[in-house]
Amino acid sequence: MVKNFIIAVVCLAASSLYAQNGTTSPYSYFGIGEARTLGTVENQMMGGIAVYGDSIHLNLRNPAAYGKLGVPFNEDFGTTVYTAGISHKELRLESFTEQESSQVTNLDYLSLGFTLRKGLGIGFGLMPYTSVGYNLVSESTNDSGSAVINRFTGAGGLNRVYLSIGYEVFEDFNIGVTGNFNFGNLESQRVQSVEDVQFGTKDLRTSKVNGTDFNYSLLYTPAIKDKYTLFASARINTQANLTSKNTRALGSFLISENQDIETIDVDLDAQGLRNTELKVPTTTSIGLGFGEDMKWFIGAEYSFQGLGSFSNDFLSADNLVYEDASSYALGGYWVPNRSSFQSYLKRVTYRAGMRLDNTGMLVNDKEISNFGITFGVGLPLGRTYSNLNVGFEVGRRGTTSADLIEENYFKINLGLSFNDLWFLKRKIN
Repeated sequence: MVKNFIIAVVCLAASSLYAQNGTTSPYSYFGIGEARTLGTVENQMMGGIAVYGDSIHLNLRNPAAYGKLGVPFNEDFGTTVYTAGISHKELRLESFTEQESSQVTNLDYLSLGFTLRKGLGIGFGLMPYTSVGYNLVSESTNDSGSAVINRFTGAGGLNRVYLSIGYEVFEDFNIGVTGNFNFGNLESQRVQSVEDVQFGTKDLRTSKVNGTDFNYSLLYTPAIKDKYTLFASARINTQANLTSKNTRALGSFLISENQDIETIDVDLDAQGLRNTELKVPTTTSIGLGFGEDMKWFIGAEYSFQGLGSFSNDFLSADNLVYEDASSYALGGYWVPNRSSFQSYLKRVTYRAGMRLDNTGMLVNDKEISNFGITFGVGLPLGRTYSNLNVGFEVGRRGTTSADLIEENYFKINLGLSFNDLWFLKRKIN
């Protein structure tokens, strides 16, 4: 009853959370928005690594791990795993001369996974893919010495629905594939006003975007000396082929009343910009880990994306250049004694990690990187394999040099993972 109530509350909250801007980062101005974290809280708290998979948690970034789902140590039961995650992020935005704070709360994922039979698992769900949410002001002086103020605002983002399947080809070797459908709207507006001029101008651009991509993965987990397990994984997230249907409107407004005077729709067909293509390049990831099942684990992962070939012709930026992106992550967990009857704290899972992302964006000739430290706990719910996961992340992105903005952030994650038995194999003695 409690489980169903909590999931119902999360589902009811989803519509309002998805309606909000998922970010307040000025760097969401570029491309198709800020890329969202796509893993569960459990994975995020281990630096975001996706090489680890077990029988009681979903791994949203590594579909091969679905083949490992099932009640531990018992082949007669099928398992259903429900999982949902929300996050709250506090940001301090600093330029060379100013400082501001903002915050945002998001629903990060709603997912369901279950076993069809031993070694075969399937899952599906919904999550944000990218988010746009910025408010930037640029001031300059024109040839007449008058102040010119440009205000840039953006909203929207892309969501993702997915279907995953994982299969154990032979003992300790799993393969998997995820099909993603991405969809959403991007909105960008520039408002310009000039000192002592009664009227201002507006430039509003909107894009309706949708398209698909696929994530293929391999997961090899051989036993070492019957006690330890080696984890080796390779993943390829194929190029996302997105189509964008665009509109643009130019207009003037009365500054004192903020009232539109005239608006004209731009003929984008004549410019070849009514329908454009966005090709998000392929990402390749490899990971390696080692541990003792349900007791401890440590792993590392490297990802590479040829982002230098990406462009958005309709929403381009003069001060932005793309180059190849990469990511390094390290993390693990430790459980003092999962079967302890006397101490609840010994049954808690303690997780920690760190990551360094080279985003592939050069803004004003400066590379934008992100560094984060993660940690958290998995709190058992009763004597079941269900758990409440609480995580934290502190990090920094960007720089204050070259007229840019540095983000210092603190993020709180909350994830619910419920395990349920959905069939019992009948036996006749």
